[in-house]
Amino acid sequence: MDTATVARFEASRDRLASLAYRLLGSAADAEDTVQDAFLRWQAADQQYLDAPEAWLTRIVTNLALDRLRSAQARRESAVGAWMPEPLLHGDPMLGPADTVEQRESVTLAVLMLMERLSPVERAVYVLREAFSYRHAEIAEILGITESASQQHAHRARHRITAAGKGTDTDEAAARRIVEAFADAAASGRTEPLIALLTDDATGTSDGSGVVLAATLIRYSSPEQIARAVRAGFKPSPAKRRLAGGSPSIHAAVVNNCPAMLATLDGRVLGVTILEIRDHKIAGVRGIATPHRLGRLTERWQRQEHAAPLIAAW
Repeated sequence: MDTATVARFEASRDRLASLAYRLLGSAADAEDTVQDAFLRWQAADQQYLDAPEAWLTRIVTNLALDRLRSAQARRESAVGAWMPEPLLHGDPMLGPADTVEQRESVTLAVLMLMERLSPVERAVYVLREAFSYRHAEIAEILGITESASQQHAHRARHRITAAGKGTDTDEAAARRIVEAFADAAASGRTEPLIALLTDDATGTSDGSGVVLAATLIRYSSPEQIARAVRAGFKPSPAKRRLAGGSPSIHAAVVNNCPAMLATLDGRVLGVTILEIRDHKIAGVRGIATPHRLGRLTERWQRQEHAAPLIAAW
């Protein structure tokens, strides 16, 4: 394969990886999907590809759908242990962020809601909302009718928007929100935490690095969330031994939401993502399983950071 052909693929790599990530919720699976697409690109007869970008989009979308339909993916979803792999602000895999819809479609809240959609509904939603494809183009990519694409989009949008819209957050706002959350968590009382939460706030954790949960731990009320955060945020010699030292606590933006990161020696040990609605916290998502934090740690190590909120927890 000549260098020009490779260069054409590489020019599309970030867009393709973003598409695969939004469909799969996993950076590792997205990278594997794009690599599979590259192998097909290598094997294709280039002279018959009139629209290379459209061809690559179709290949990546359908490879991702094959993964979504796999028995392994169904088993992971069935036991309730699946969570998206979080991405740090600035990661090209987050993809287009020009509109509110594009930014919202890559939040953990929406990625988790998309688990309730069929694979085709998920693909239509991502192609339409995140990448602004027309229904005629989506129909061609997925091998369905234009009318079917419109129906899938309507159903997907209804299910996702029914959960309520989030609030856009920049880095300065994120730091203020995370600082208030960390102060409330460090107070040792539940009342300051409850005051920051919406009445219908929910929480999800993969075990917070202390318990290796076979299924996700879910919290269905502000009181439950506040008790769990208060207990989790309280330092102890046992927690420090488990972490390997005293982590620093940083504010960041993860999947376009404010987030609190616990880091030690350049490694991200855990991330708490805060979903904001109407200036309050509507969702708290805790992730500490190492295989979900690999890419986030890599990006963290490459970036400059503001001073930590807490230098040594």
